[in-house]
Amino acid sequence: MFSKSKISETNEKSEQPRAATPTVGSTNSASAPAPSTSASAAPSPTYSAKPKPSPSLLSSDLTIKGNVITSGDIQVEGKVEGDVRANLLTVGESAEIHGEIVAEDVVVNGKGVGRVRGLKVRLTASARVEGDIVHKTIAIESGAHFEGSVQRQEDPLGTSNNRSSSRATSDAS
Repeated sequence: MFSKSKISETNEKSEQPRAATPTVGSTNSASAPAPSTSASAAPSPTYSAKPKPSPSLLSSDLTIKGNVITSGDIQVEGKVEGDVRANLLTVGESAEIHGEIVAEDVVVNGKGVGRVRGLKVRLTASARVEGDIVHKTIAIESGAHFEGSVQRQEDPLGTSNNRSSSRATSDAS
């Protein structure tokens, strides 16, 4: 019943809705539910658009046979037999990925077998990577196991690496 009268007051005073809202709000300040409802209703659309979603987690008891693609962040603790593409990819210590890894940021703590492409690639001390790494920046901690080649490119995520490769080769000459 109260919300109907609130709507009626706002509709009747359409020329002065701001004057009507504080009057109703100040009347309701003794009862806490109405201000908190209107306060939470206003920021809700703003906050729902801004926060970054939490990373997806593939737990240690999970095995995926196939490709995993996301525009968000992902943390792999289990086993993936296929390519993994993400914005930020964290390979956990118990994780194994057998396929290509493509992400803007790649952090490898576990095992990766296959090509790794990323703007920023980091192999921690517990990492075991067997495959080539194409990167813009790379960090390999002491203790990391790595077998393969390392190639720096300005755009390692580009789908047509022919142009990038020729530029990288000519820059290196």
